[in-house]
Amino acid sequence: MKKFLLVFIAGTACFSAAAQSNTELKTHYEAYYKQMKTQGDMRGAINALTHLNVLNPSQERTDTLAYYYANSGQNLQAVKLLGTEKDPQASDLAVEVKAAALKALNQPQLAVQQYDILFGRKPDVYLAYDLLDLNLQIGKTAEAKTYLDYGIANAKDDEMLPFYQSNPPYQVPIKAAFIYQKGLYEYNQDKSQLDTAIATIDEALAIAPNFKLAQQIREILVKQKEAPATPEATDKQ
Repeated sequence: MKKFLLVFIAGTACFSAAAQSNTELKTHYEAYYKQMKTQGDMRGAINALTHLNVLNPSQERTDTLAYYYANSGQNLQAVKLLGTEKDPQASDLAVEVKAAALKALNQPQLAVQQYDILFGRKPDVYLAYDLLDLNLQIGKTAEAKTYLDYGIANAKDDEMLPFYQSNPPYQVPIKAAFIYQKGLYEYNQDKSQLDTAIATIDEALAIAPNFKLAQQIREILVKQKEAPATPEATDKQ
């Protein structure tokens, strides 16, 4: 009996020491996390938050950690934390992170599911533009047309959309971007109607003369229109 009591007391002491140690570690990493945020050290903040999440897991902390990863360009790590499934119960932050990370990882089929959730919660023209672009990438033209119509109907003149393909980056009114996308949609629906597509892209350029992407696509369409017909095309006619 005496031996049993000694073992019990020793076990209780070890458990108490472990609990105290966990509390001390949690206090340490909370202070460390706060300091890293103050210093703007994202790597340190990620490290501290990872330790805190191991010591005391929570979905809110996981969502924040995934946000930090995505914000640092570590999109794969963000997705591994949150997963890729379509979860209507996930927080706005989690869905936003998954949407942006999957888009950056060139996973349009998975990204569009997350943007669908966001648009269902709070529709806006920027989400509509992402959904338009992603649905076109995966060949869902009917869905793309829905967001195209929404964007043209709801875009305001002062709402701007950035483009990073050129150096330096530039921005155009989002309404011009939707009209440009309408031109592409018309072309993809009927590639013989080049004049219609070019005229629509001209509408976009009238709003945003600095729209470099639209200028480039217009030039390609004009060259295609002016190119001599091939013998095969002539025979088909």
